Amino acid sequence: MTAATSRSTKSAAQLEGEPPDRALADRVTSRRDPASFRALYARHTPALYAMAMRLTGEPADAEDAVHDAWIRAVEALPRFEWRSSLRTWLTGILLNRLRELERHHRPELPLDDTVLPTDAPPDLPHDVDPLDLEAAIAALPPGYRRVLVLHDIEGFTHEDIAALLDIEPGTSKSQLSRARAHLRRSLSTDEREVL
Repeated sequence: MTAATSRSTKSAAQLEGEPPDRALADRVTSRRDPASFRALYARHTPALYAMAMRLTGEPADAEDAVHDAWIRAVEALPRFEWRSSLRTWLTGILLNRLRELERHHRPELPLDDTVLPTDAPPDLPHDVDPLDLEAAIAALPPGYRRVLVLHDIEGFTHEDIAALLDIEPGTSKSQLSRARAHLRRSLSTDEREVL
């Protein structure tokens, strides 16, 4: 293994000489160490906020959801069993909070369990403006948007998504397929002028 390969497998925190998440979390739970909390917060909040923005489309809702997720995470941190990464666990807390907010804003349509093939990447036009893409993602139905963001943007597997959203992996696959089809229709040359 080359030095470059070895470095690429280490986390950014280890490369920068910062303590790993678990060490920081231990300091937060055992000593209520504010510096350790600030380090965890700075490390994970940008990704959580970006996900919340993609899922809500509203800065105030995204900020509230991330804030509430951190409050819940700190309260539950002593019970976190490290069966997943801290990021995955925080994402689950954030998704639960976003679902609660969404229930108050509008009723959610049930997820469709019909499995459709998802091996192919989305066949989107190559000249899509990033703002059009963000608008098309924001316009997706909530279930489609969640799975698309988690899989195609955040890189979670269908098994991870199933655990995070309390659905079957097949449901995650079908929702992703439908989300991609919806995006293709929304971003076709004829439809883009409407966005």
